[in-house]
Amino acid sequence: MRCYVCSNDIMTQVTWTNVFLPPKRSSICEGCLSQFERITPTCPKCGRGDSTGLCFDCERWGMDKEDPLEKNTALFAYNDFAKDWVAKWKYRGDYELLYSLREQVASLEGPLVPIPLSDERLAERGFNQSEAVIRLLGGESVSLLERSGTSKQSKKQRAERVTSENPFRLVEPIRAPVTIVDDIYTTGTTLRHAASLLKEAGCPSVSSFTIFR
Repeated sequence: MRCYVCSNDIMTQVTWTNVFLPPKRSSICEGCLSQFERITPTCPKCGRGDSTGLCFDCERWGMDKEDPLEKNTALFAYNDFAKDWVAKWKYRGDYELLYSLREQVASLEGPLVPIPLSDERLAERGFNQSEAVIRLLGGESVSLLERSGTSKQSKKQRAERVTSENPFRLVEPIRAPVTIVDDIYTTGTTLRHAASLLKEAGCPSVSSFTIFR
């Protein structure tokens, strides 16, 4: 088996525990996995690491006040290795790179809501990253939102993101708790734009899951 990230062979370590068992297949080598920084402990609101209470970002942007998003859960810090990984996967079209993390994620129950892309962005990228993560999680994808704008959040400064207009519109309401799924939590503005529409239409609770924070 080759590592999905570096393409090197993954060597299975044989011990007395697994010598008589079929080898466990892995999608990522130990060297690459070690460069992902798993988040712990976390901010209870946004999932940022190195914080046991509300982090500086959440305090600065008033996330301790009324918030349509209950909380965000994230797996890894968005460090330099993660940025390179995302660039290859999302912007250079290496879709199968996502499989390198399939042993690192747990399944999520309940309706999972993807962040929609504009038709232009979907054609440019070839896939919706939120839908791809939901498939990785093995969950039920429920498309409740459409995108009405085409501007890229990644091109905006932090303050511009926080004050930007809502780029989404609601397709249909839902009366059950949901989890919004995306690849990266930066300021949380995209997730909160989506959450606010769902809450205003009667959704009782909205949380989110991202791979990176």
